[in-house]
Amino acid sequence: MSLLTEVFAALREQRLEIVDLTAPLTSSTPVLRLPEPFANTINFQLEEISRYDERGPRWYWNNIHTGEHTGTHLDAPNHWLSGKDGPDVAGVSLRTLVAPAVVLDASARVAEDPDFLLQIDDVRKWQEEHGPLPDGGWLLYRTGWDTRSDDADEFLNVDDTGSHTPGVAAECARWLAEETPIAGLGVETVGTDAGRAMELDPMFPCHELILGAGKCGLTQLRNLDRLPATGALLLVSPLPIVGGSGSPARVLALVER
Repeated sequence: MSLLTEVFAALREQRLEIVDLTAPLTSSTPVLRLPEPFANTINFQLEEISRYDERGPRWYWNNIHTGEHTGTHLDAPNHWLSGKDGPDVAGVSLRTLVAPAVVLDASARVAEDPDFLLQIDDVRKWQEEHGPLPDGGWLLYRTGWDTRSDDADEFLNVDDTGSHTPGVAAECARWLAEETPIAGLGVETVGTDAGRAMELDPMFPCHELILGAGKCGLTQLRNLDRLPATGALLLVSPLPIVGGSGSPARVLALVER
């Protein structure tokens, strides 16, 4: 039996499960909101072209209006100034888009503190229990934040002092970028950085350091609680937008059961 035939058999027999990590893309999908004077992306919209009517009697189709960084999406290195000479979304390596993934669960810490920042020691403790981070793979950072994603106000969690969502400490972002073999970082929040990332040094450290190192980001993931700490295979399918800085993506994981 060939390797691919064995994979198909495992899927059919449910020894291998496909877990969808993607948030549905609708007009109510939460999007990042930057303060003035910065420009913001638009919400996702469908514009009907025809629907089995005089405009097209046998077909239904739409134009889509959205930003590259809307919903579950991939950040390419060129999304940030520090990575401007890196690949665009069409140029991201296929070995990055299909790669092993591990899950670090900090949801209990985040339940106590929505501003929780992942530290280097947190990752090292995870490694002591589960082994090294995957070479060329993904670190998926579970915070439990996906339970809020159907309500934009709860998901963005903004008050008079700013946005309060979990993220990664600047020192940890630098360490992940420069000292670990991962190809990217995936999160459940609206962006890879914490809500208060403008207060860190450098500001937006995951964007500045991880993208600057030629690595990628994934945001607004769901169902990370259905993945094991190690052993999943991630499949990321962004649109290959030439010159694009990112793209909404369907993100799936293959998990042995």
